[in-house]
Amino acid sequence: MENYTPIFTITPEILTSAYEIAADLERIDIIREKALTPQLRKENRIKTIHSSLWIEANSLTMEQVTDIIDGKRVVGPEKDILEVKNSIVAYDELLERNPYSEKDLLQQHNLLMKELIENAGKYRSSGVGVFDGEVPIHIAPPHDRVPLLMSQLLDWAESAKLPQVVKSCIFHYEFEFIHPFSDGNGRMGRMWQTLLLYQENPVFAWLPVESIIARNQQEYYRALRRSTHHNDSGIFAQFMLSAIKQATAEFKEKYLRNKLEDAGVNAGVNASVKLSKSQEKIVLLIVKDNSISQSEIAKKMKINESTVYRNIEKLKELGVLERKGADKTGIWIIK
Repeated sequence: MENYTPIFTITPEILTSAYEIAADLERIDIIREKALTPQLRKENRIKTIHSSLWIEANSLTMEQVTDIIDGKRVVGPEKDILEVKNSIVAYDELLERNPYSEKDLLQQHNLLMKELIENAGKYRSSGVGVFDGEVPIHIAPPHDRVPLLMSQLLDWAESAKLPQVVKSCIFHYEFEFIHPFSDGNGRMGRMWQTLLLYQENPVFAWLPVESIIARNQQEYYRALRRSTHHNDSGIFAQFMLSAIKQATAEFKEKYLRNKLEDAGVNAGVNASVKLSKSQEKIVLLIVKDNSISQSEIAKKMKINESTVYRNIEKLKELGVLERKGADKTGIWIIK
């Protein structure tokens, strides 16, 4: 069988993003058992399902998706409700799949699209294209080439010597380019990337990267189009790496925020004192890096150093913060 190798450019930005994600994962691994509570897993799964379906024009709200997961009756379009129910089943089965198995891929598509299309779990038998109104954005390869292309893509994904996080992004683009199914390609591409990422680190199963994509939907489609136009899946990979990096950062920040709330810091020193949003952000930055300078805090928060100085002095007055050591070599202590 002819070897299949996607065309992509590994840029310094891609390498930097991959390195930063790896560094975040190391920190997340330390807190994972405490942070990934059953409630947070459920919340993130709801976000993932809602966001991935919202991208595909599903009309149900986050609250309605939550009600369906909880077994409650929901009033809405029958098709939209079925899409949610199928997605729940599909995600429940996802982590048991082999990401390099064609059989598992087809079975997963069957779960996702059952009773929504006639050929669920089967490759398409006709040509397809992606259109923006009347304008064709992408014409997929002929249907009779899909089985070979997918087999080669899965083989490449298993054998390619690349960081898994980068490989998963390239796979995602190539999957969408081949467009192997008559419907459900976007949902399957995002879901299968999650499975590939899960091989790198189990925490990826519970990071709602789809919610980042949903918030940047136009950029997502623009990255797909640009990769196709330039015949370089690295362009799309860079977008997806940015989304993954944002998801890991939000996970860390939410955990740290919950940790501070549990410790009573966000509520202030006592019930009569409440920190401002700026003071809260400063504390979060210091929790992440207790050697951070005031100028670095100002840069990250995009405010003046004088504003940072005033807030830090207030935090010291409140008894929340103190400085140990010299200005350049000392550290912050959260009291």
